[in-house]
Amino acid sequence: MFRKVSAFLIASVLITMSLGAFSVANARRNETEARRVRNPLNIAILIQDDLISRVGNELGVTRDFIRALPAGSRVMVGYITAGTLQVRQPFTTDLNLAANSLRLPIASDSASAFNPYIEVIEALKKFDSSWKGPNALLLISDGLDISRGFDATSAGHTLDIDRTIKEANKRDVAIYSFYAPSVGLTSHSYLAASYGQSSLNRVSHETGGRAFFQGTTGFVTFDSYFNRLRAELNRQYANAS
Repeated sequence: MFRKVSAFLIASVLITMSLGAFSVANARRNETEARRVRNPLNIAILIQDDLISRVGNELGVTRDFIRALPAGSRVMVGYITAGTLQVRQPFTTDLNLAANSLRLPIASDSASAFNPYIEVIEALKKFDSSWKGPNALLLISDGLDISRGFDATSAGHTLDIDRTIKEANKRDVAIYSFYAPSVGLTSHSYLAASYGQSSLNRVSHETGGRAFFQGTTGFVTFDSYFNRLRAELNRQYANAS
C-alpha cells in the first residue's frame, strides 16, 4: 500500500511539474510573439550622428529589432551628419544586410547638423509610393532645431518642423522617435533637452507616430523604447493586410 501511495504521489508531482513547465514555456512563447512586429513595414531608421557615445551601446538591440521584422518588410538605414543625409543602406528586404549597415555614431561636434529635420524631409522623399503596406520612420535624435533661435516660442514650431510634418502626412509616413542627447546643447542644458523632446513629440504626434523618452537627463537603454515601439506598431497596424 505504501509503495502504491508513493508511486501515486511521485506521478502527481511529475505531472504538476510538467504542466508548470508547459505553462512557463507557453507564457514565454506568448511573450516573444507579443514583442514581435506582426505586419511587414516599410521603415527608414535615421540616427543623428552627433549623439552621445552611449548610443553606440544600443546598436545590438537596434539590429535585433531590424532582424526580427516580419518577412517582406523593407528597411532603409541612414545617418544625419554635418547637415547631410548619409544613406548607409537604401530600402531593402534583406533585413540582415540592413542590420549590418548600422555603425557607431561619430559622437562629435564635427558631425552636428543645423537641425535634424532637413535630412528627415530628404529621407521621406525616398519612400516608394508603390508600397501598399504601412510606412514608418524611426528618428533617433535629440530633436533640437535652433534655426529660429533658442527660446520657448520656437520649440517645436520651426519652418523645417512644419515642413517635415507636411511631407510625412503627404506620403503617409508615421514618424516615431527615440530621444537621446547630442554632444552639444542637449547634453548640457535641461532646457535644450526639453525643447528637443517637445519638437520630437509634436512631429510624431502630428504624423500618427509616437515619441519615446525618459526625462531630460537622457536614457538608460533603448530596450524599453523598442518594446513600446513594437506594441505601438502592432496596435496601429493591427488590421493591415
